[in-house]
Amino acid sequence: MNTGICVRCKLKLMNQSGYCFRLRNLTEMEITLNGDRIEVNGEPQDNDEENIENDVHFEPIISLPLIEVSNNEEDEIEMLKLRAKLYRYDTSSNPAEWKERGTGEVKLLRHKMKNTVRVVMRRDKTLKICANHFITPWMELKPNCGSDRAWVWSVLADYADEQLKPELLAIRFANAENASMWKETFEKAKKIVGSECEIYAGKSNSEQKRIESDSESSSDVSYSESTDNEDQMKSLKRTEEYEAISQQKDIENETTEEKQIITNEEKIINEIAKLKVKNEVEKQ
Repeated sequence: MNTGICVRCKLKLMNQSGYCFRLRNLTEMEITLNGDRIEVNGEPQDNDEENIENDVHFEPIISLPLIEVSNNEEDEIEMLKLRAKLYRYDTSSNPAEWKERGTGEVKLLRHKMKNTVRVVMRRDKTLKICANHFITPWMELKPNCGSDRAWVWSVLADYADEQLKPELLAIRFANAENASMWKETFEKAKKIVGSECEIYAGKSNSEQKRIESDSESSSDVSYSESTDNEDQMKSLKRTEEYEAISQQKDIENETTEEKQIITNEEKIINEIAKLKVKNEVEKQ
């Protein structure tokens, strides 16, 4: 009768094939269980009874299309990116005080076509916008409390809270080098906006050409059109003269009515004075 020792429970077994495997030569063979595989003398073998591979593929009920996410910075060139801390001056509290708005990377972005420059700052981790406004040529950076690491400036329209409102902002950098870099790039952005942006620099070359072409075409107007314009001018002058005459008549009527009112008031005052005199005479 074959006997053996179960490696897992360390018990001596005798023909108990229901719990352990039947062994014929214990000196040459040793069986251990390792998950769903059997090791015989240290060599792994597959257990076909327990290792059943389930290769099942399910088709999704709803196919979701890929959505392109845009941060509205694709058409802009990054002029500067620095890490800083932003503050805003809260006038709603009593007394008014500086409140921290966020810590993160602040960027100066220049538009490729419009030549506008805006300040964009996002908070760490959440990436929520805490500063989003355009730079204008009249903006001025002022040192905050004499510090060489902080700057203060005012904004007419900031869109960080998804609504345009004026803000007084202050920014603080880790060192004076970053602060001076911010100052230089900010001044450079002001010059770009003032000289190259269509909003502040004036009309573009294409618009100027269009205006010149319109003026040339207007100079080639036919004589018939000019006579029509003269007739229109005459009719306008007549209407203006008629309106002026009617206004003068209205003014004259108002003055006559005022004169009548004044004369009536004078008559009433005279009658009251006469009555007073009569009363005094009767009393005497």
